[in-house]
Amino acid sequence: MLIGFFAAISAAVAVAAGAFGAHAAPGQQEAEWFRTGGLYQLVHAVAVLAIMGVARGPATLLLLGSAVFALTLYAMALGAPRWLGAVTPIGGAFLIGGWLWAGWIYYRG
Repeated sequence: MLIGFFAAISAAVAVAAGAFGAHAAPGQQEAEWFRTGGLYQLVHAVAVLAIMGVARGPATLLLLGSAVFALTLYAMALGAPRWLGAVTPIGGAFLIGGWLWAGWIYYRG
C-alpha cells in the first residue's frame, strides 16, 4: 500500500502547489508552471489510486513521471535554473509510458 500512500501525498502536494500558484506566484509564467504541474500531478495521483490494484507497474511509472514532470516545473517557478525544463519531458515520457503499459495490461485482460 506504499504506492497508495505516495499517491495521496502527491495529490496533497498538487493541491498545495495549485493554491500557491494561484495566490502567491511571483509572475504569470510561474503561476502557469504551478497550474500545469499541479493539474498533471493531481490527475495522475488519482489515476494511480484507481489502477494500483490491477496495474501496479504502470501505477508506479505514472507516479514517478508525475513527480518528475511537476517537481521540475515547481522548481523553476521557485527560481531554479531554466535548464531544468529540459528534464520535464522525461517525466512526460514516463507518463506516456505508464499509460501505454496500463492500456496493454487492460487490453490483455
